[in-house]
Amino acid sequence: MASVRLHDGSMIGFEAHGDGPVLLLPVDPVPLKGPKAEAMRAWGADPALGQSLINGLRDRFRVVAFDYEGHVMAHPKPETLTPANAARDLLAVADAAGADRFAFYGYSWLGLLGQQLALHTDRLSALVMGGYPPVGGPYAAMLAVTTAAHAASLAAVQHPPTPTETVPGDWSTVSVVTTVDQTRQFVTLYESLRDFDDRAAQPLLTCPRLCVVGSADTMEYGEQWGGVTVDIAGPVRRERAALEALGWDVAVLDGLDHMQAMQAAAVLPVLRPWLESRR
Repeated sequence: MASVRLHDGSMIGFEAHGDGPVLLLPVDPVPLKGPKAEAMRAWGADPALGQSLINGLRDRFRVVAFDYEGHVMAHPKPETLTPANAARDLLAVADAAGADRFAFYGYSWLGLLGQQLALHTDRLSALVMGGYPPVGGPYAAMLAVTTAAHAASLAAVQHPPTPTETVPGDWSTVSVVTTVDQTRQFVTLYESLRDFDDRAAQPLLTCPRLCVVGSADTMEYGEQWGGVTVDIAGPVRRERAALEALGWDVAVLDGLDHMQAMQAAAVLPVLRPWLESRR
């Protein structure tokens, strides 16, 4: 595994698999094992998602995989995780991998970063934005959620919560176990996007682009998490014709929620042929 220095001086590792056009893929290439893997499965996540995506793409693409989410959790950037700095980080990985031109696929907040990356560079050959709407994104709702999580992490320092049983799928049973710096970095990210107009930004996007969401991707957060609804599917379904007119290809995965729509079995049948058509 090679490594590269990011904007805050920390180092991130990356792996390259296969040959062909480069695809930057911010996923953990190493499957998780043990209790963490079991907890992920209980919530509907795949502890080997990165490996599954790599194996489904490496025969046609040079897949550059790096666990950016895991990295920012291990090396928090409480004051500097801004869209511009995240774009710098992604470009640093591309540079280290020797990729002047590359496609990018990110899911959820990493999909959001993909759109920001496309606004900061002309090196993208294609952009796939999964699990986050390109227009009408829930920026205010996510700022509320991350602000609530940060407040909870601060409170937990003074008054550690009593361990309770977590019910998979029920956010009201979840206690904050992340640190103050870990939660603060996501407040910084969404505060930086407070005034971002994703509709006005669309003319600045020039590479081929695909949006992929599950049709049931709407998350209700209780009062402890800001009391907001994070609607991913709604803006895409309502704005589909407008998105297509703006140059987006759109795939809505029927009946799938946020976790389900990110699984390799769900996304690869859409992602792979679309990327092949843009080779």
